[in-house]
Amino acid sequence: MLNPIQIQYSQSQETSNQKTKRVYYFGKSKSEGNKEMKELLGGKGANLAELTSIGLRVPPGFTITTTTCADYNESNQQLSEVLMDEVRENLRLLEAETDKRFGSESNPLLVSVRSGAALSMPGMMDTILNLGLNDNAVEGLSTVSTNRRFALDAYRRLINMFADVVMGISHTLFEDEFDRIKSKHGVTQDADLSVGGLEELIAAYKKIYREHCGQEFPQDPYQQLEQAIEAVFKSWNIPRAVSYRQINEITGLRGTAVNVQTMVFGNMGEDSGTGVAFTRDPATGENRFFGEFLINAQGEDVVAGIRTPQPVQEVLNWRKDIYHQLLELKRILENHYLEMQDIEFTIERGTLYLLQTRTGKRTGQAAVKIAVDMVSEGHITETQALLRVPANDLNQLLLPTFNPQAERDGLTKGLPASPGAASGRLAFSADEAVDRTHNGETVLLVRKETSPEDVGGMHAAVGILTSTGGMTSHAAVVARGWGKCCIVGATKIEIDTSSRTVKVNGRIFNAQDTLSLDGSTGEVMSGEVATHEPQLTEEFATLMEWADRYRKLNIWTNADTPADAQRARQYGAEGIGLCRTEHMFFEGDRITEMREMILADSHNERGRALEKLLPWQREDFKKIFTAMQGMPVTVRLLDPPLHEFLTHDEHAQRELAQRLNLTPQRIKARTDQLHENNPMLGHRGCRLSITYPEILVMQVTAITEAAIECAQARIDARPEIMIPLVGTDQELIQLRRQVENTIAAVKQAKDFHDQIKIPIGTMIETPRAALTADQIAEHADFFSFGTNDLTQMTFGFSRDDIASFLPEYLNREILAKDPFQSLDTVGVGQLIEMAINKGRANKESIKVGLCGEHGGDPASIAFCHKVGLNYVSCSPFRVPVARLAAAQAAVK
Repeated sequence: MLNPIQIQYSQSQETSNQKTKRVYYFGKSKSEGNKEMKELLGGKGANLAELTSIGLRVPPGFTITTTTCADYNESNQQLSEVLMDEVRENLRLLEAETDKRFGSESNPLLVSVRSGAALSMPGMMDTILNLGLNDNAVEGLSTVSTNRRFALDAYRRLINMFADVVMGISHTLFEDEFDRIKSKHGVTQDADLSVGGLEELIAAYKKIYREHCGQEFPQDPYQQLEQAIEAVFKSWNIPRAVSYRQINEITGLRGTAVNVQTMVFGNMGEDSGTGVAFTRDPATGENRFFGEFLINAQGEDVVAGIRTPQPVQEVLNWRKDIYHQLLELKRILENHYLEMQDIEFTIERGTLYLLQTRTGKRTGQAAVKIAVDMVSEGHITETQALLRVPANDLNQLLLPTFNPQAERDGLTKGLPASPGAASGRLAFSADEAVDRTHNGETVLLVRKETSPEDVGGMHAAVGILTSTGGMTSHAAVVARGWGKCCIVGATKIEIDTSSRTVKVNGRIFNAQDTLSLDGSTGEVMSGEVATHEPQLTEEFATLMEWADRYRKLNIWTNADTPADAQRARQYGAEGIGLCRTEHMFFEGDRITEMREMILADSHNERGRALEKLLPWQREDFKKIFTAMQGMPVTVRLLDPPLHEFLTHDEHAQRELAQRLNLTPQRIKARTDQLHENNPMLGHRGCRLSITYPEILVMQVTAITEAAIECAQARIDARPEIMIPLVGTDQELIQLRRQVENTIAAVKQAKDFHDQIKIPIGTMIETPRAALTADQIAEHADFFSFGTNDLTQMTFGFSRDDIASFLPEYLNREILAKDPFQSLDTVGVGQLIEMAINKGRANKESIKVGLCGEHGGDPASIAFCHKVGLNYVSCSPFRVPVARLAAAQAAVK
């Protein structure tokens, strides 16, 4: 019984419901939506309405809106009578159009109930097929179809799916019972079970349902429909759906639509079938019809990976007319959507129906090729092509591939579902893959087939291997969307999850063994295979050329070694925005000299230690200037606190004492002296140069001497000196003076009179620096935003400790994204924009860049373009991503 508050809420909800259209019909009589209504109708519902309106053969149905789902989940999770009245009204339209009756014993109307969010989330939410069948309707279906086996097969599927999706009964219970009855009847294939066997199976399924639910399987089709709609709404918040949205950074959606569509049947006999296809190859981007189908099957059989289907080209040998109709659909859909499409289709007794279309998920390689090819074919423009490729997907093209010359211990071959090279130990469940990855292991997820519940483990693993399933199965589609190496349908592999072993060709592998997967060829190999750098395609070069033509931001790199600098330059970097000098001190014997300097008691002792470090620093800079000749190299002076260079291990301290002829007690005492409670806010950055000016002098001397030697060798070196963590203009005034004096002293000592321009700037990493940027700009040639520290200090978060609460903040949508991965444009961004405006108001020509981790994040780059930065700087492998993201920001 409702209490007064619930009654009041229910009445207000009913009043609101009466004003809101919650159900949209699509069919021959009318089609109330279109492809632009994805936010309201979800991608599936919007496209079903669109396909109907352009005259394609689509089974009619209706869509319940995403806002209805949001209202359901945000209130008391009850379907209103107003909604169900609207559903019944649309069911009557469906009955009139199909000349069938929902729940009828003579000519029953059956429907599918499917989810469909605004953004595609394949397999993550729930679906129920054949809804409307009961003990009486199955007899009617048997009579009207003249195929009793088909009717019974449809009924057993409904009981299984309804029990699983609506009532939460494990699908495994039904599979085990199916296997038992098939064995009893002496068959191995589902389609070979006789009518008598299916009748026995249905009785067994009903018994499982009754034992686990305490009630009979519902015979009222309207009850089935109402419960199914609720189940789909609830599936918006089930763990796998939430996890998928987090992994793919999908935010801002209110819920899923529910699509109720007339069933057409691919399991009515040998003249029927079902399939999934892509208008282009989603792995390579090749312009060829790609997909799979099964004869005498329903769609779930293809995508679930339980059966290994045939390539769609085999339709030509089965029904030539149907194959040509599919090719015509390919042409129509690409011309209409101007994009590669992923379609589901069913053939019912020789008639082809289109069940859905959506923009096809693809690998990074395919995305680039399809975009460039579609420009060549005249479908889209260069700017549209730039927007078609998710910038982060370029990472996939830059990952190492297996060296063709490397020795391979081949075991078997499967279907190459998603390209890439992956080596790892074997994990036999999704949870195991997540746990072992979290503990630092590199693992492959090996399964008979994957299900949507496996999404967390699939994401954690470096590669996925299944023994069943096809190129359009759940594992294949999701892996391609992530650019994750995946091989499916490796039928010679026997996976035993109980013993946690894989058996192939008489060889047995356990959880501690390593396998390698070549996702481009489908080859499964024992051991770890050597890799090499990938060969970039012509299409990649073309896309990058377009990106450079349209972008406004310059793209620099963060590089501390000549090798990194050279690699970044090959990927299109136009300078180094951050060269971290502290990394150089950890190489070889340098760390001993660095520790000697830190342990020194006097200025003179520190000076002698620094004299040993100077030649190394000079050579490092000279090599980097040479690698980047003609381009700016921004060298950040020493930033981390000194205690980071010391060891806290007692054994290592004794060894160091012996090498430096000191006592272990002195080393421990100095280490304890340098300890800070909050070192990231302590004695670091420019504060080191203030208190230990000799460190600054050594580093600036090395930079200047390297630049002079480069100039003498006719190498165009362009160093810039960046002073970190400035918070006041006085810090910069004093340190700039010291830098300038040191440069002048080196030039005089070297008797070098040619012009060497070394700009001097600072990092804006503290809120105070951003707030006083006008004062700081008077003494700086450039600003570079160190957004890692700026984010840390603005939020008051420790980036080393945020993991303890960040997952909860993301789950509860307190934060949309990790602010250390994608820039907080509202808070931190406001400080950045303020600093730019203040700085340029005082010095219009000041150069402004960004060199934190955010420099390689597409969303952050879009913000940098918007506020007028001159450049962003990112890691070498992110340079192509940044080039494309900058172009996308410019052409949107």
